[in-house]
Amino acid sequence: MFLKKTKTRRIARLDDGRILTVADLPDADTRWVASRKQTVVLAVTHGLIHRQEALERYGLSDEEFDAWCRAIAAHGKAALKVTALRKYS
Repeated sequence: MFLKKTKTRRIARLDDGRILTVADLPDADTRWVASRKQTVVLAVTHGLIHRQEALERYGLSDEEFDAWCRAIAAHGKAALKVTALRKYS
């Protein structure tokens, strides 16, 4: 099997012991739920994809992605749920 060389990592071991790979990333035309948002943020923070690549691939603005990062840092994955926006804002 041939693997294309990239400058980014192929896998990342998360703090809880799970392994995250590029294959775990959601499709570009995904329906956003909290777990998919969290996966994208973790992929960027662990160096699987570059921030700019994530913004372009998923059509996100800087503000939206930053809001996801702040929500996870402050309250965890639960804060990414659309129904929880008022509760955690």
